Amino acid sequence: MTPTADSTASAATASPAPAGVHFRTVDLRGRSLSLAELRAAVPRAQPGTMADAEQKVLDIIGAVRARGFEALSELARTFDGVEQVHPRVPAEALTAALAGLDPAVRAALEESIRRARRFADAQRPADTDVELGDGAVVSQNWVPVARVGLYVPGGLAVYPSSVIMNVVPALAAGVESIALASPPQKDFGGMPHPTILAAACLLGIDEVYAIGGAQAIAAFAYGIPAAWDHAGLDPVDVVTGPGNVFVATAKRLVKGVVGIDSEAGTTEIAILADATAQPHLVAADLISQAEHDPKAASVLITDSEDLAAAVRTELDRQAAATKHGGRVREALSGPQSGAVMVDDLEQGIAACNAYAAEHLEIMTAGAAAVAGRIRSAGAIFVGDYSPVSLGDYCAGSNHVLPTSGTAAFSSGLNVTTFLRAIQVVNYTRAALEEVSGHIVSLSGAEDLPAHGEAVTARFSGAADHNM
Repeated sequence: MTPTADSTASAATASPAPAGVHFRTVDLRGRSLSLAELRAAVPRAQPGTMADAEQKVLDIIGAVRARGFEALSELARTFDGVEQVHPRVPAEALTAALAGLDPAVRAALEESIRRARRFADAQRPADTDVELGDGAVVSQNWVPVARVGLYVPGGLAVYPSSVIMNVVPALAAGVESIALASPPQKDFGGMPHPTILAAACLLGIDEVYAIGGAQAIAAFAYGIPAAWDHAGLDPVDVVTGPGNVFVATAKRLVKGVVGIDSEAGTTEIAILADATAQPHLVAADLISQAEHDPKAASVLITDSEDLAAAVRTELDRQAAATKHGGRVREALSGPQSGAVMVDDLEQGIAACNAYAAEHLEIMTAGAAAVAGRIRSAGAIFVGDYSPVSLGDYCAGSNHVLPTSGTAAFSSGLNVTTFLRAIQVVNYTRAALEEVSGHIVSLSGAEDLPAHGEAVTARFSGAADHNM
């Protein structure tokens, strides 16, 4: 799940609902396509949105850097409709939100946290020591970053699950300073949604800010100086979390000043299914992601015409009955969604690897074996009883995943997002002397003789005298 509906800078709004679902067909049958041709053929969102947002985001970042809390207050008034003296959420608001949380929701959050923690704790890589010779040791030590900024969107939906998905791996990595930001809500006195606050409180996060969109990313990256009447906001080392196009653009623009997890786009699901799949389940899962945003992508990849036809019937029926039907129909009818018809399972797997979906469901005979052949996906969901919704909330996996084909080269949010691998070299005199000739030869080959001289200097008479 990559939520992108945000209350900041032109939040997505559903246009009037079409009469029905126009789930288009992309027919790849009878065609031998290269990887590049497959990538061009599968449904994708129209490009250009991020470029359109760039100047607006640059202006926001510039304002936050130049005028700090004053700019944040103006942006909260403009984009969120709230008056704000200071964005820091008081500790009593966090505890009150947790005290007022629906017990069933609290129990669900606690179970989600428990499962996410078990999975995250198991992800931390071990430090490594390698002895390459007598007295020659090279180590790799995993060290957490000092401070992170976690962003949780708001707008068309409320995402306490994103609090869990961001916070739990950071805690498992050993990060000691964690700040969280979520847009201020007019209906809640300028605070983030109380369920967001309750989830933060459950996890022990007490540094929470009512800041939305690109301005939150700017505040995390550059920090906000303290003013005479209130404390500042210290800059962070890594920024993570999903958001709309303005958030994604801001993360791209501050990358290098801070580390980021990814430039997440709108959520997407692909389902690889054959004639054994159940049409009503395929349709339900396509709709579950279309519910996020009118630009969400829902793609069916199948070699069965009968299944594709039955899924279309189910999409019409279920979209008419679901709460956010207009939003769902718009997403399913967009150019980013549709049925991809393939000759067989082999071509279907190739199409999946070319698409590199954020979420990929496998609903085929022998689904586990098929899943083992997928090389590009943010997360893979195997069989009828592992829907994406499970991963969104309570599987134990993380739902902050790469979108827009970036799963071909990047990973979802995990413990290593918040860790750095530091290499440590520890050689004795004898161990260095053993390879000194090789170093001199290679430094000469690269025309960098001083590199070799830095080694031989350690074995000159003067160096030996000083030892």
